[in-house]
Amino acid sequence: MASNRHLGRIIVLQSLYEYEFRKGAGDATAEIDTIVAKNIEPYAKALGDTEFVYNLARAVSDEFATLDAALQPLAPEWPISTIAAIDRNVLRMGLYELQSSAETVPPKVAINEAVELAKAFGSDNSSKFINGVLGTAYRQIYNEDNSGEEKNHEEKKQSEVKSEKITDAEASAVAEDVHTGEAATAA
Repeated sequence: MASNRHLGRIIVLQSLYEYEFRKGAGDATAEIDTIVAKNIEPYAKALGDTEFVYNLARAVSDEFATLDAALQPLAPEWPISTIAAIDRNVLRMGLYELQSSAETVPPKVAINEAVELAKAFGSDNSSKFINGVLGTAYRQIYNEDNSGEEKNHEEKKQSEVKSEKITDAEASAVAEDVHTGEAATAA
């Protein structure tokens, strides 16, 4: 059985996909809260925390353009508009959680959840693509935080030991864990 948050992310993905499709088709009545309410109804009891679903869906849908602009340089050979809608929305969700939810969703979990959604709902290569793009985003986001920490070797070593951020090698290990099914899947 899927964890509550995993189920919530599935509902968010379904809702974002529908919202984007309806907006693209010119449906002026498409509202993310209405779409989420319809999609959440059959699962409300099993889900428990419906506010997580509404908050994530609202946040991601409000920031489509910003998230797309941030994603484009991470996969420059794939224009955002040419990426499959499911993959595009999984990337948006994953990037949003990496950028804005690190205090409640560990980065490794955000990436793993996005990869799991891609495996379940994307094409055969979606999970690898999602993992690569979000892994790059992760390294960029967290390397920026460490840019001023080059005072001396010992201070840097202590900082790395205390830091909860993962290195490139650990990010690769996360990717390997995801492919073998050993990474954490609940947040």
